[in-house]
Formats: sequence, C-alpha cells, structure tokens
Amino acid sequence: MRKPYPTDLNNDAWEIVSGVIPPAVPKPGCEPTDLREILNALPYQNQAGCTWDMLPHDLPPKSTVCDYYTRWRADGTWDRLLDALRRRVREQAGREAEPTAAVADSPSAPTTQAGGGQRGYDGGKKVKGRKRHILVDTMGLLLSVVVTAADVSDGRAAPAVMDRLPLPTRAGLQKVYADGRYHDTVFRAYLGGYPHLELEVVSRPKGVRGFVILKKRWVVERAFAWGMTYRRLSRDYEKLVAGSEARVKMASIHTMLKRLTRNSGREPVLTYANNPMGRKAA
Repeated sequence: MRKPYPTDLNNDAWEIVSGVIPPAVPKPGCEPTDLREILNALPYQNQAGCTWDMLPHDLPPKSTVCDYYTRWRADGTWDRLLDALRRRVREQAGREAEPTAAVADSPSAPTTQAGGGQRGYDGGKKVKGRKRHILVDTMGLLLSVVVTAADVSDGRAAPAVMDRLPLPTRAGLQKVYADGRYHDTVFRAYLGGYPHLELEVVSRPKGVRGFVILKKRWVVERAFAWGMTYRRLSRDYEKLVAGSEARVKMASIHTMLKRLTRNSGREPVLTYANNPMGRKAA
C-alpha cells in the first residue's frame, strides 16, 4: 500500500490496458512483477521528468521499470497500446475507428549532453538537437512519430512517418494537411504511390502578422501543447531515437487514458485506517 500519485492508473484505465500489454516475465526466485505498478512508474517519470535513479522508492525498482520500458519499446507494445487507445477514443467520440484525414508537423527539441546519435541544427528555429516528426488525426490523437536530427527537412522525413502507420490507417487516409515545408519532391514522389492520398498545404494568410489560427494545422499545435505537459519531453534526454519516439508515444497513451476514464472514480485515497505503512493521505 502506498499513497497514490496523480499519474497513477485508476481501475478503469488498468482494465483497458491490461488486455493489451504482454504478461509479466517471471524471474526465478522473485515475486511476480506487478505490471500495474510498472505502468504507474513510467507516466510518473514522463510527467515529472526525473531520471531513473530518482524514481520514488515506493514504486518498483528502477532496474525492473527500465527493463519493461525497454522490452515494450522493442516488441511493439507501445505501438499496440497507442493504436488501440486511439481507436477507442475516436469511437467514444462518435467517430470511425480509422481517420480519413491527418495533420503533420515537426517541432525541434534541444538535446542534452547525455550523448547519442541523430543530432543536428535546425537553422529556422535555431535549435540544436532533434526533430519530432508527428502525424495526428483531426482530433489531435497521435498516429505516428519519427525522430531525426534537427536538420532533416519535414518533406524528406514525411515518407518514414507515413510508413510507420498501421496498414488499416494508411489505407483509410485520404488527405494530409501540412505547411509548405512538406511540399517537397521527396514527399510528392512518395505520395505518387498512393493515388488516394492528397496533400493539402495550409499556409498563413498573406499580409497577416502575429498569431493566427490556421485551418486544421492548429490541431497538431495543440497536440504539441499536450505533450509539453510531460516534462520529459521539454528536451530530448534520450540517447537513442527509439527512446525519444517511445517517450512521445507514452505521453499520448497516458493522455488518451485520462480522456477515456475522465468520468470514472479513482481508487480511494489511503488513510491511516487502511494503510499499514502509516503514511498520511493527501
């Protein structure tokens, strides 16, 4: 028993994800791993922005949490969770499970001194680090993400972003909204293989200065804002781009879980009466 953290999964959220994640890996001589606590520890770290060494001691050991994080990154668990939850959120909102339109964009994030590959300089935004190329549906839900060095242009990274889509999603898409940087010979050549898919460039109105809401593109900007509520995404702290991509997916998964269980009650907060550790409830 422990005092709950704001990022903990409630019962409804756990019921949703427990059918998607693979079973715990047994270790000889050890107690079975509580996967719900693993899924409590990772959103905590993502939102708090702490290192592995600074995970609270009342969560599972950092080695165990890191092991499952890495395993799920490699075996596609994060992708399966992302796709399953997105379809469920869309259906809850009265939409078809698969979108017919998507919005693309790519913010750059500064990297740290931790090392690792895929780093460059984005001259337009004056950022040294990596670029997160994302594709979202018209509700702002993440479809796919590719992380590159910051000097990789949007149009040249766009085919890789599209190829990351699940086949049913890619087959159902009819239009992609983006800015002029996607009007690139590489992306145009890629779209030539998908005659059903159209690129619509949404540009700022001529002569308009300052902030302006742009048709469809504002959706992906809002998705960036959702991601920035997770401090681990304020910079790119990861050595591997696969880790950077996983962090974006994890933030989106946690956001969708909160959306799906918004009106469900959380578990009771621990009190002295039911907490054998004697920790005071919030």
